[in-house]
Amino acid sequence: MPKIVLTDVTKRWDAFYAVDHLDLVIDDCSFVTLLGPSGCGKTTTLRMIAGLETPTSGRIEIGDTVVFDSEKGINIPANKRKIGFLFQNYALWPNMTVYQNIAFGLKNMKTYSKEQIEERVKQVSALVKIEPFMNRYPAELSGGQQQRVAIARTLAPEPQVIFMDEPLSNLDAKLRLEMRSELQRLHLTTGRTFVYVTHDQMEAMTLASKICLIENGLLQQYDAPLTVYNRPNNLFVADFVGNPSINFMDVQGAQNADGTMSFDAWDGKHVEFTFAEPTKVSDWRKALAEKQAAREAILAERRKDKKYVEKGNKDTVFKYPIARVEDVETGKKEVTERDYVLGIRPEFIEIVKEGGVEGEIYSAMPTGMETTVRIRVGNYLVTGVTFGGVTYEIGEKIRMALKGANIMLFDKGSGEIIGVGSAKIS
Repeated sequence: MPKIVLTDVTKRWDAFYAVDHLDLVIDDCSFVTLLGPSGCGKTTTLRMIAGLETPTSGRIEIGDTVVFDSEKGINIPANKRKIGFLFQNYALWPNMTVYQNIAFGLKNMKTYSKEQIEERVKQVSALVKIEPFMNRYPAELSGGQQQRVAIARTLAPEPQVIFMDEPLSNLDAKLRLEMRSELQRLHLTTGRTFVYVTHDQMEAMTLASKICLIENGLLQQYDAPLTVYNRPNNLFVADFVGNPSINFMDVQGAQNADGTMSFDAWDGKHVEFTFAEPTKVSDWRKALAEKQAAREAILAERRKDKKYVEKGNKDTVFKYPIARVEDVETGKKEVTERDYVLGIRPEFIEIVKEGGVEGEIYSAMPTGMETTVRIRVGNYLVTGVTFGGVTYEIGEKIRMALKGANIMLFDKGSGEIIGVGSAKIS
């Protein structure tokens, strides 16, 4: 199956950049999810690869074929790109049976004989387990069964690449879980390249071999799901991926001679942070300055082009949420090199008998095998997850500590990650 390569692909409407100079390589036989909030550019990216949307500039290759090149004037239409597209609303013909819906595309291609169509429909219907429903109409099927018919119809012409635009969003929670499992199995069985659009980070984490996270038209991170979760590139990625959401803590301090970091936090609390790998923050800042200078040089070069249009939807540092019991007007403060942000996943919050800091249970939400708790420390709220049949009373006094070596340290000014490590709070 083919590799997909996007080189400097841009799509804009006037000064609004839906996709901003995207470079992306999707390996053959991979399952890639395009993830991000509504309006980030993920569906536009999918439609440009499929040929349903024309890029403003750039180059797209599917396998050995250049399907779009703005400089050479190449734009191969969607029906000649050998791709399959699975839509959110199934798009089944209500007046056709399941068999007729699956066979519809094959008949229109006029390259399959009647016997070949029957054989191919039989193969794909067995693959998605809908053989008993071949004579039924879409209205006589459940939502999950209709989705299976749509998948079978997409697979029938043997496309090289399969594109899916939020195909499970119309299903209930139980069916979505079942269909995720089926899509994983289909990916392995068919050996095709799957490109899947979703705003649901749970779908992206469970399905993908790689996640392509986009915000405001810009690629934020392109990595394996667990890498995105444990080593996010910046504050936006850390906040967007993870349920319950990550806790952010504003801290101020500096690096010690032994490489550790000492911070003041939470109105008088103290945090000692130790990097998992040796990291010199001053060197990191030099590398960041070089990277930012390189970006500015690229932008300056683009501005020399007479066709260049300044981006109207400006890129800004992500405004991360700090959970508080009562909102406090802090005002705008100048960010210095002493300002950092700690990112703490809920599973790294630990309720202990001794040590840590004192807090109280603000809320407790047991779900069976785990309980999500919100802990109040002064005016701040922290979300944690405890496993097992432990129950807590609202208002109960507890002590809270931080555990694990995957606590994240971000630079507040740029929003980019510096490193991960362990932390002690007192």
